[in-house]
Amino acid sequence: MKKRDLIIYWIATALLAIGMLQSGIFAVLKTDIWVKLITDLGYPVYFLYILGVWKILGVIAILIPKFPLLKEWAYAGFFFAMTGALVSHLAVGDYAVKAIMGPSFQALFVVLSWYFRPASRKIVV
Repeated sequence: MKKRDLIIYWIATALLAIGMLQSGIFAVLKTDIWVKLITDLGYPVYFLYILGVWKILGVIAILIPKFPLLKEWAYAGFFFAMTGALVSHLAVGDYAVKAIMGPSFQALFVVLSWYFRPASRKIVV
């Protein structure tokens, strides 16, 4: 693996992990901002617990060594969650920069982290 690819992997993975861990913790804690966000999008408040726990577990999955199949599921879950968040904001007419850029950048970090991951973190077929 090229050094450049490894640097891209770790930067994207770090940004992804920080963003998902932060949002997962705030979701589980049901902070006022997250409750307003989720209800404005039309989702029930209990959905915060589900997303929050999954995000925290997903961060653990992509950071620990080994378990390549689990990593694939975590990356897929993150991608679906972020593209779903983006579509949800657009569907309710929330075109604010933060509403669009947050999920878009996180989806980009998911793709970069997944694409540039080292061979030891990939499923060998």
